[in-house]
Amino acid sequence: MTMKHGLLPEDRPQDHGAVREASTGDASRLAILRHLHGGEHRVVELTEHLGLAQSTVSQHLAILRSAGLISSHSHGRANVSRIENPEAIEQVLAAAESLATILSAA
Repeated sequence: MTMKHGLLPEDRPQDHGAVREASTGDASRLAILRHLHGGEHRVVELTEHLGLAQSTVSQHLAILRSAGLISSHSHGRANVSRIENPEAIEQVLAAAESLATILSAA
């Protein structure tokens, strides 16, 4: 029986490809977390800062909300997002920067 996602050495190059494919979304979510770490933002502000479509930003925000990293509330007609646990986000951002340094050296 062939394993598709095993931890065998011959599977690892394929796993690295999967990481690279996911990195675009991960980078966008990390950028959103960095912006929100500085304070609350409306979706329109995040789209301007990141240069992404509103629908893309909304999808990333939904992922971050479902992970419990951020919360959102309505302010008039605008949807405002904020960090739920700033200390945890600082750890996430530090770990992401550390991983980026390691991957860039490889």
